[in-house]
Amino acid sequence: MSRYRIEADDLRDPAVLGLIQLHLDEMYQWSPPETVHALPAERLRQPDVSFYAAWDGDTLAAVGALKELDGERGELKAMRASPAFRGKGAGEAILLHLIGEARRRGYRWLGLETGRPDPFLPAKKLYEKHGFAECPAFGDYVSDEFSLCMDMDLT
Repeated sequence: MSRYRIEADDLRDPAVLGLIQLHLDEMYQWSPPETVHALPAERLRQPDVSFYAAWDGDTLAAVGALKELDGERGELKAMRASPAFRGKGAGEAILLHLIGEARRRGYRWLGLETGRPDPFLPAKKLYEKHGFAECPAFGDYVSDEFSLCMDMDLT
């Protein structure tokens, strides 16, 4: 059982908004603008996205979202651990929650896009640990030196 309390979130809490902004800022720091696919808070509030926050007591530990692509497929978005919680299982707790939610919804497939440069290596390793593998680009993504698509079969 996780030490984190994971709850659906409406993206109104200043700590949540701050972590989303940090996520966006780092994506633009590590990748050219045309390869950044991170979503701002306004887009994460849309009906096709379910957003979650992981809390350690009253402290925000991580966030993540599940975007519905269609009735059988979902995509992970906005996966981010707070800097103080990196390497402490918060990102993993959100990831496992989102995989569980995708299964509860009956999705057959789950995908994600992350970066290829070195700052993204810990995320890639976490995804691989839980069954994701590199796949061809899907949706509007393009495989290149900066962008990496991964997926897993949920059947």
